Amino acid sequence: MRALLIVNPYATATTPAGRDTLAHTLGSRMDLTVEQTTHRGHAEELARRALDGGYDAIVVHGGDGSVNEVVNGMLGKPSDVPPASLPRLGIIPGGSANVFARALDIDPDPLLATAQLIDLLESGASRTVNLGIVDDRWFLFNCGMGIDAHVVAAMEDKRNRGKSATPTRYLFTTVATFLRHRADRQRFTVTVTERGGATRTLRDTAFAFVLNTTPWTYLRGKIIETNPGTTLAGGLGVFASSSLSVPRNLPLATRLLVRADPRARHVFRNDDVEAVAFDAPGAMPTQIDGDFTGERTEIAFSYRADALSVVAPPQPPAAA
Repeated sequence: MRALLIVNPYATATTPAGRDTLAHTLGSRMDLTVEQTTHRGHAEELARRALDGGYDAIVVHGGDGSVNEVVNGMLGKPSDVPPASLPRLGIIPGGSANVFARALDIDPDPLLATAQLIDLLESGASRTVNLGIVDDRWFLFNCGMGIDAHVVAAMEDKRNRGKSATPTRYLFTTVATFLRHRADRQRFTVTVTERGGATRTLRDTAFAFVLNTTPWTYLRGKIIETNPGTTLAGGLGVFASSSLSVPRNLPLATRLLVRADPRARHVFRNDDVEAVAFDAPGAMPTQIDGDFTGERTEIAFSYRADALSVVAPPQPPAAA
């Protein structure tokens, strides 16, 4: 088996020793080429070039952003004709949250995930999942407009200044950012296309998320689920809040932390919709799969069923 290992050396949970160990382990079982990324978008470039390299598998070791780039490099644009055949995609988590990998039941420990990946590759195991679409690109797990994009931008700024993206720093930054923006008056409209084609319009939205899977994120080992019923085999989830009030959102945050049903009077939630669109009168911050994507006034989301095959454990059976 020939495989390409794409490594993001700047990912939070990667170390030189760990990278060498997993590369040696993979290389002992297959013909392995290793490429390290040097800039944003590089993983996408490497994955696209690898399609003509005769590889049986492309393995990415990095965070959710790196996986997003590799998927977009392999599949091309959603509006393009998909490739006739693709190498198998493997994931070894290396970021701070690794939402997509963990949603696929891939072990969060990089060395354990390497052993798991070898077993799965040798057994031929794979799982086909749905992918979200935004801006004629694929997204893996969630996008947002408003407060979460502010948090992502703040964390990227801290990382650019040499600070690591630890769970504690994420929590502190989230709380501080929410308090700093709690008096913001800017609002936008969310249009939800439900199953069957009916639409629902949510005006005066303060912040909103669109999800391709649950959970929304992780806080250390704690699962944070805004849309528990959203899965990689179903439609999109949408979570929209009309308030930034601390007294109104504190009980909601508590419910999210203890994994109680995330409901509140100021929140709209649907775990299985066809499409979502955001429309703001003025530019507002956005994020896609945990990467800050600038300020926008409009952004639309859809999804495609069975868009990607991933080396991962089989999908667990649906709950009775």
